[in-house]
Amino acid sequence: MIEAWKQVLTLSKLRSGQVVTILSGADTHPQTLAAALIAVQSFGAIVNRLDLQPINGEKAHSRDALSYLGTTPLTGNRAAIAALKASDLVLDLMTLLFSAEQHEILKAGVKILLAVEPPEVLARLVPTADDRKRVLAASEKLGRAKLMHITSAAGTDFYCPLGEFGPISEYGFADEPGRWDHWPSGFTLTFPNDGQAYGRIVLDRGDILLPQKDYVREPIEMTIEGGYARRIEGGVDAELLRDYMAAFNDPEAFAISHIGWGLQPRARWSTLGLFNREATIGMDARAFEGNFLFSLGPNNEGGGNRSTTCHIDIPLRGCTVELDGEAVVRDGKVLDRVAHA
Repeated sequence: MIEAWKQVLTLSKLRSGQVVTILSGADTHPQTLAAALIAVQSFGAIVNRLDLQPINGEKAHSRDALSYLGTTPLTGNRAAIAALKASDLVLDLMTLLFSAEQHEILKAGVKILLAVEPPEVLARLVPTADDRKRVLAASEKLGRAKLMHITSAAGTDFYCPLGEFGPISEYGFADEPGRWDHWPSGFTLTFPNDGQAYGRIVLDRGDILLPQKDYVREPIEMTIEGGYARRIEGGVDAELLRDYMAAFNDPEAFAISHIGWGLQPRARWSTLGLFNREATIGMDARAFEGNFLFSLGPNNEGGGNRSTTCHIDIPLRGCTVELDGEAVVRDGKVLDRVAHA
């Protein structure tokens, strides 16, 4: 883990004398924290640790850090925010995603790297410079597109007009001021034009629901109209999803959020079934090569105005993803001509 951290920090351009603040919480893995402290000090950087107490315990439906968004232990904590804004690099071992505080820190030019997966996952999915090159090439293509069309043998026929929001690339390290990234990752994404996505999405057996961390056991059909999932139909899996989302009592939870595809060949679709649900947030599922990943909920991470405490990530297998009529993923296989051993 120390060597893994050194590789990530080198890619993140950490320099001697820079200030690194490690943000931790009650669920931070002690091995990840200890290795990060040692690795940062080996660069000659100044390292601080900021440990914050958990919140939202009475609101969240699970212990997953992404099961309730919007408020974090930084909310209203000006002293902690000031310390993070005075840093060159923040290692987020707690999870600040979809928060106003994270945006404020990034606007100050601070780099933020999220790392909350188990040490075994982090060590297996250490990012590389080639990951960055591949993801950026995909993001460039995504940024030029005006329409994403997704189909599958299961029945998906989903249209997403593009252009209102730019592409986002996640390759696993933060190498530029004001950049956020997530170790591990390896995918590109964007957000459809607000209120314009339409069509049908069919979740087939073996597709994944997050933060439920469940493989779908029977098909779920979503009807998308005006950028929202207006109907979620199927058997028990569909009922469970509807009930979970209804508990937030927020119609914005049903909006189409980010869309994109996985580019990480070392991530595995099958890995989720090997971990205790509380041990992982499911980054293998989000990043495995050739998935079509869409989500429901907020778009404020992409620069939109929609925020909601409910966020669902859904990686699908076997889809064809087309940008302006050109396939970039066909039947779950990425078509970027990149060969992997």
